[in-house]
Amino acid sequence: MLMEILRSIVIVIHLVGFATLFGSWLVEVANRRTHVTRLMHWGLAIAGLAGLALAAPWGVDGDLNYAKIGVKLVVLLVIGALLGILSARQKRGAQTPPALFWLVGILTLANATIAVIW
Repeated sequence: MLMEILRSIVIVIHLVGFATLFGSWLVEVANRRTHVTRLMHWGLAIAGLAGLALAAPWGVDGDLNYAKIGVKLVVLLVIGALLGILSARQKRGAQTPPALFWLVGILTLANATIAVIW
C-alpha cells in the first residue's frame, strides 16, 4: 500500500515535469518566439528524474516494459540535446532554428503519448 502511494506521488511529479516543459514551450509558441527558457530545462530535469525513478522496480505486480522505458529515455535525451543546442545558440546571439524548436514540442508530446498509449 505504501509503495503504491509513493509510486503515485512520483507519477504526479513526473506529470508536473512534463507539464512544465510542454507548458513553457506552449507559452513561447503563443508569443511567437522560439526561445528556450530555464523553465523548459527544469521541466525536462523533473520529468527525467521522476521517469528514472518510475523505471525502478517498486514491488508492484507485473513486469516493467523495458522497450517502452528505453524509447522514452532516448526521446528524453534527444529533447535534452535539442534544448542544449538551442540554448547555446541563444547565448551566442544566433537565431534559433524554428524547426528544432518545434521538434522539442513535438517530441515532448510524443513522449507523453508513448506513456499513455503504449
